[in-house]
Amino acid sequence: MRDDGRTSFGAGSGGETTERDETGSPGASLASLKASRRDFIKGVIASGATVASMGYMFRSGVGPTPAMAATPPAGAVERLITLKVNGQKRRVDVLPNEELAMTLRYKLGLTGTKLGCDRAECGACTVMLDGVTHYSCTTLTHTVRDREVTTVEGIAGPNGKLHPVQQAFIDELGPQCGFCTPGQVVSAVSLLKRNPHPTVDEVKLAMSGNLCRCGAYEYYLKGIMRAAGEA
Repeated sequence: MRDDGRTSFGAGSGGETTERDETGSPGASLASLKASRRDFIKGVIASGATVASMGYMFRSGVGPTPAMAATPPAGAVERLITLKVNGQKRRVDVLPNEELAMTLRYKLGLTGTKLGCDRAECGACTVMLDGVTHYSCTTLTHTVRDREVTTVEGIAGPNGKLHPVQQAFIDELGPQCGFCTPGQVVSAVSLLKRNPHPTVDEVKLAMSGNLCRCGAYEYYLKGIMRAAGEA
């Protein structure tokens, strides 16, 4: 018997002492523990219901105003942009760090632009931006939204007639495996737009950024000189 009127029984199997008050019911501390556990469970259920109701609220359109939704966060990049490619305006979803070559090939279906080295060395991905050649594998798509992009698909005439450079390459047997040919065509067309009658050395310099794994440089050179003579 304890002085506070409660009976203390012997230690149980776990070495703990079970106490009862004068009425023989478990102690107040045990009762409060059970109540706290119920309160905890009720709190978990209530919080879950609150989260679920918030999700329903946002799904039903109750949430940010249209003005808030239309305003992108600070530093965000608009993904849906308009590109002018081969004389046509094309709407396309573009990632912030997406290269132009990836956009042309896998978003717009212009597979004439090839991916070779992927580091601006081989020239297989060459396109024209406002008439000037660029490596599309290292050009971010978001930087060309206000420029005219010309790929090899846009070189031929509207009726499908080959450009003089394309025809000259065929006549001079320039393409071998053909992988580098689109870049060679674009670079040659850009050169003849700037300089319709270049010298051999000027052609070599202008085409130095386009590698040919088959080594058909001489054939491409002859093709460009032939196209220049027919211009």
